[in-house]
Amino acid sequence: MNTRFTRRALAATAASTLALTLAACGDSDSGDSGSGGEGEAKGTITLGFIPSWTDGLSTAYLLEDQLTKAGYEVEMQTLTEAGPLYTALSKGDVDMYPSAWPEVTHASYMEEYGDKIEDVGAYYDNAKLTFAVPEYSEMQSIADLPDHADELDGKIIGIEPGAGLTKATKDSVIPDYGLGSDFELVTSSTTGMLAELKKATDAEEEIVVTLWRPFWANSAFPVRDLKDPKGALGEPEALHFLGSETFSEDFPEAAELIAGIKLDDEQYGALEDMVVNEYGEGKETEAIDAFVEEYPEAFETELTEKK
Repeated sequence: MNTRFTRRALAATAASTLALTLAACGDSDSGDSGSGGEGEAKGTITLGFIPSWTDGLSTAYLLEDQLTKAGYEVEMQTLTEAGPLYTALSKGDVDMYPSAWPEVTHASYMEEYGDKIEDVGAYYDNAKLTFAVPEYSEMQSIADLPDHADELDGKIIGIEPGAGLTKATKDSVIPDYGLGSDFELVTSSTTGMLAELKKATDAEEEIVVTLWRPFWANSAFPVRDLKDPKGALGEPEALHFLGSETFSEDFPEAAELIAGIKLDDEQYGALEDMVVNEYGEGKETEAIDAFVEEYPEAFETELTEKK
């Protein structure tokens, strides 16, 4: 059994059972960010993220660890869809979305909510959406899909209905490549997609799934990206830390700290691997401590523990 998949499946399943009520976050001490004396808390910061999207999971624990050491109280608020997360961020029900895709994938959410959201900074600049097939597949390009519709049972296996990747698939990929008459986009959840991918690759059957990079599943499963000659999935984009409208005003030291986090491919890969795979659920603090020790150059702002 793939233990990497099992950990994430369990975590995502647990997260999906949580109510999406954000009332508990409404009393976050958003304005209590004074300089504070020695040992005083600097305020409460609520991080909103989607556990099954492990870029956000990894950076949420990174921020939790470092903000706590800098003297802040941190609350973790899990959700299952991007739409409610952007809504909560725009209303100030959560203070920070620690790994957003606002340039391309979540552009529609930024058009709707962007004037009430602060971009605190980008931490990684090479994220992209993909369609992926097993390594043993003959398919090389999204344009090849119609020739293999029967083998694929006419299905493209997707993730959450409200994901930006789902919207890009429906609005761009399917019409641009003329897939509408041969294929159905099957949406459920990231966990559901990974379950189908595991089932197909274990049996060495054909499957096409919607994926993205960076994401641990690209190395955990025997898959490769299909070429996208029409550019329907968009160009690579940066991953951003998005804050509530007055985040930097409410938490100036935290904003400076967060804006100083910059990860390259190696650093991002190590962060996600340590949090998701090497240490796993329940040992996130140990994973972050190991990451910070190994990659201190990932931080332009000095991150020190509050004494």
